[in-house]
Amino acid sequence: MKEKTVNIRETFAKNLRENRRKCGLTQAQLAEKADISHHYLAMVELSRNIPKVETIERLAKVLNVEFYELFIVPLSPAMEMKKIHEVIISDMKQIVSEAVEKAIDLKCKKRR
Repeated sequence: MKEKTVNIRETFAKNLRENRRKCGLTQAQLAEKADISHHYLAMVELSRNIPKVETIERLAKVLNVEFYELFIVPLSPAMEMKKIHEVIISDMKQIVSEAVEKAIDLKCKKRR
């Protein structure tokens, strides 16, 4: 299975757009709040431009997210499921281990 290369502009644009929509903001509203032009924001969301660090910080603040969250590459659904599966298995092992320890402790206390 060939891995897809990550395009940072596309990732940033997608995350910016998704977070803007989650906040219920139009491009014009976000642009005004972040003190940038509507046209510039549109170009960023189309991944034609990448803003300066200061602008990214303002956008993140308006969207109420951490700066780095705008650059996170989301996992594929299959990878998400694998990650969830691993967490569940780990949790189950821990629960069983604790239950066995309690049972052994109880059995040892009864023998005393």
